Amino acid sequence: MGRHFEGVRAPFRYEGSIRQAILALKYGGIKAAAPQLGDMLADYLQSNPLPGDLIAPVPMHATRRRERGYNQAELLARRVAGRCDILYQGDLLVRTRRIDAQAGMTGAAERVANVADSVALSDRSDVRDKHIILVDDVVTTGSTLDTCAAALKKAGAASVWCLTLAVAGSRRRGK
Repeated sequence: MGRHFEGVRAPFRYEGSIRQAILALKYGGIKAAAPQLGDMLADYLQSNPLPGDLIAPVPMHATRRRERGYNQAELLARRVAGRCDILYQGDLLVRTRRIDAQAGMTGAAERVANVADSVALSDRSDVRDKHIILVDDVVTTGSTLDTCAAALKKAGAASVWCLTLAVAGSRRRGK
């Protein structure tokens, strides 16, 4: 089965200093890294435009958000939306159940099964005929992004493009 999103764009590979910065933001509690990383993502989007009526983050389950104190995808998406003058909708998607951390999983099938049916459109959202830019920190197999895109497409979104800081694995940059 094909993907539900139109494509994934990322300015960096998930390695070196960008990997260290993402890990610091995501797991190290270094929330102060978000503005600079968000600016880098906004600069990339301005140089490589995508169709977008609104920008939304990949959602985080409420329990995990309480544990971490913030959703890094939300911090990035809010910054990109502000810098690029695109409507930000932080509550567009919600996690319907807590999933296991994807970072510890090695196989694509395991990741797909883990996130299946774990995201839904919030009750207040209308995405019919809208072009959505979905923001996350890093993409590995794309299963989380695909789950989000499936919910958006089911609700009538015209397109879903994914924008992440980095691409993990052997995928080529910007693909």
